[in-house]
Amino acid sequence: MAKNKKSGKKLVYFFGEGDAKMKDLLGGKGANLNEMTNLGIPVPPGFTITTECCNLYYDLDRKWPEELQTQMDANIAKLEKATGKCFGDKNNTLLVSVRSGAKFSMPGMMDTILNLGLSLESVETISNITKNPRFAWDSYRRFIQMFGSVVMGIGHDHFEEILDSVKHKRKVKLDTDLDHNDLKEVALKYREMIKEVTKKDFPNDPKTQLRMSIDAVFNSWNNERAITYRRLNDIPGDLGTAVNIQAMVFGNMGDDSGTGVAFTRNPSTGENLFYGEYLMNAQGEDVVAGIRTPQKIDNLAKVDKKSYNQLVEIRKKLEKHYKDMQDIEFTIEKGKLYMLQTRNGKRTAAAAIRIAVNMVSEGLIKKDEALLRVDPNSLNQLLHKRIDTKEKLKILGKGLPASPGAAVGEIVFTAERAHDWAEEGKNVILVRTETSPEDIEGMHAAKGILTSRGGMTSHAAVVARGMGKCCVAGCEAAKVNEKEKTLIFGDRTFKEGNIITLNGSTGEVIEGAAKLIDPEMTGEFSILMKWADDTRTLNVRTNADTPHDAKVARGFGAEGIGLCRTEHMFFEGERIKAVREMILSETLDGRKKALAKLMPMQKGDFSGLFKEMKDLPVTIRLLDPPLHEFLPQDPKDIKDLAKEMNVSEKVLKDKIDSLHEFNPMLGHRGCRLGIVYPEITEMQAQAIFEAACELKKKGQDIVPEVMIPLVGDIKEFRNQKDIIVKVAEETIAKYKVQLKYMVGTMIEVPRGALMAGEIAKEAEFFSFGTNDLTQMTLGISRDDAGKFIPKYIELGIYEKDPFAVLDQTGVGQLVQMAAKRGREARKNLKLGICGEHGGDPSSVEFCHRAGLNYVSCSPFRVPIARLAAAHAKIKETVKSTYANK
Repeated sequence: MAKNKKSGKKLVYFFGEGDAKMKDLLGGKGANLNEMTNLGIPVPPGFTITTECCNLYYDLDRKWPEELQTQMDANIAKLEKATGKCFGDKNNTLLVSVRSGAKFSMPGMMDTILNLGLSLESVETISNITKNPRFAWDSYRRFIQMFGSVVMGIGHDHFEEILDSVKHKRKVKLDTDLDHNDLKEVALKYREMIKEVTKKDFPNDPKTQLRMSIDAVFNSWNNERAITYRRLNDIPGDLGTAVNIQAMVFGNMGDDSGTGVAFTRNPSTGENLFYGEYLMNAQGEDVVAGIRTPQKIDNLAKVDKKSYNQLVEIRKKLEKHYKDMQDIEFTIEKGKLYMLQTRNGKRTAAAAIRIAVNMVSEGLIKKDEALLRVDPNSLNQLLHKRIDTKEKLKILGKGLPASPGAAVGEIVFTAERAHDWAEEGKNVILVRTETSPEDIEGMHAAKGILTSRGGMTSHAAVVARGMGKCCVAGCEAAKVNEKEKTLIFGDRTFKEGNIITLNGSTGEVIEGAAKLIDPEMTGEFSILMKWADDTRTLNVRTNADTPHDAKVARGFGAEGIGLCRTEHMFFEGERIKAVREMILSETLDGRKKALAKLMPMQKGDFSGLFKEMKDLPVTIRLLDPPLHEFLPQDPKDIKDLAKEMNVSEKVLKDKIDSLHEFNPMLGHRGCRLGIVYPEITEMQAQAIFEAACELKKKGQDIVPEVMIPLVGDIKEFRNQKDIIVKVAEETIAKYKVQLKYMVGTMIEVPRGALMAGEIAKEAEFFSFGTNDLTQMTLGISRDDAGKFIPKYIELGIYEKDPFAVLDQTGVGQLVQMAAKRGREARKNLKLGICGEHGGDPSSVEFCHRAGLNYVSCSPFRVPIARLAAAHAKIKETVKSTYANK
């Protein structure tokens, strides 16, 4: 066990001693409270316990460093002086809030306690001093519930049951309808219940309450929902959380008090309008919990014009200072405004783009900063389908458009069911009365989220926007019964498994599966992508096997095809018959006869791709998979095929058995097929060059790039290149055209990377096939990796799935080595990557650093790669600038 000892560090900072640059140490909330204090914005006084202290707490087996209590006492004395109140004095009680605050915003994932310092004695004193007993007992019952839940581990339902029973007895619906006697009854029943459940008295001593609360906040850093959130958002687990202890201000002191949450711009659309919600006579959690439906921020001007105008001025001041959209929390106590938080607001991808582009035109930020403001992965939200408004839709109800987009799926009522059904491959819509932080895993798994309660700043809305999930919140027409698993709109009842559609851009809930259409890149999106293209030096191509895919990719800005998988073309219609005829043939003539049937079909494929891509480069990979993939395995399918091919079942079965391989990924595939069956390479080369020459004759400028797969030795490459060049030259001569072309290879075998210097003497380009290169380097089958890779990530053996994010330290070394050796042998060697990693932002940045010419990815990830390439260039420029200073 670690010994408790002094760290010798400053562990506590009074507001004003730190600033916004100290997020690592003070957490985001603490750093910004310090910054607002320094800016002269009205912030209740307080202090921050550092993230370093949290890490020390864990190092010391969840014990405080010795000097923490001393530093705490000194800062409580400062707080008492600033407020004129005394912590623990029942006659002049200082009440505080205790809030977590990590470096990165994690809305709702960790714990908060308000009204700390109240006791049975002080609540009576406050009641008498304020002449507002309702406020005093409302504050106390809230404190008991938060402390009991967060610190003592009492389930939320225990408290709700007591509160609901008192409301039922008084025949009222809202908490605000209860008077001070009712709230006193609730508070005392809470205390009795806690003793019954925990066998301990509720602590009455404020100093004990504070110590227990600080421990609870530190412990919340590693609660299940915080760990899940960090995993989903790539936040390191060793940062720790700060603890903010701040003098309480009260929004529940009557109709001249209130609380709210706002954004300096619309976080869903990015529109430059003040956006938010508030409740009068309420505390902060009332707004975000979704229990009462809040009012729009504009209405505050009618209720408290002075506070509203002050809030508008602070909105402008914060945006100008931080140069970004801010998410703010405020409380009005007896007509006086206090700011409790500011942070860079969570926003949708559409909003992020609009805000970034608009802030450039407003002169707040430069183009490079605007590009860095938009996370490349967030573009996924914009690159998927939306509802076709031309279709006739049956609208069931309308809620708040909390997070834009469209989602179609089967209804589920629990986070667990959402997760489990999504694991089975189902599209689900999570339907809840209101969501809570415990629902995080289910929200991540769902395609969309529907709640019957809550506003635009409720938990569901904020988290959905951060995740890029479609969300309709506060749909009051929806009657949700989670126990019975029913969703009712009027006379229509939907059960678990029924399909609905959500339109997060309008708030509409639609019966059944609405038709979805492809997205378009217009407006601010196009402006931002043009800036990205002007900035980046890495080209972006697409992986496409059909003219349709190529057209989609061009629309998204692809600069060529980096990988056309020719085998995908073999599975269509009559083609598969010709392929099977070729496989079953025992003679060269028989195989050539079958391939002759395929040639015009392949030629048509290539012609379609060349036409669609116009003068952009097209890289065509020759046949790669083993031949057994083109033959059936099921006995019934074998029987049907034997009849169709007019051969006996035995002959067909024997052929299938002869092609069986123990490890097909390392077997007879790629260039090995072309070496054993050169007629396959000849046919594909003929189809490529006839298509190219015919279009060249019509005036189209084409440079076909023929890629030989799975090369590990220069002699393999030379064997196939000789066939390709012979066919190319004969075809060019036959058509009497001048046609440039290139012959290169896919580097996917580790030996190919090691021998890159030799292979580059013959190859004109390398394309790194990082899918196969990863599995051969790591010795992991990508088809079986799902059985254990999640456990590896959970245990920290791998940070990420190496088939989704390039293993830069392992596989990356081979890429860098091959690039270096290849270019030493051939200075103008073209280098690209065409595995799935080509669309992953961190992998794109690696490719930029490694000096590759291009990345290639699926059509819908092309904009992501374009923006990631711009990020890589900007970061390189910034790093170079700092290095030269």
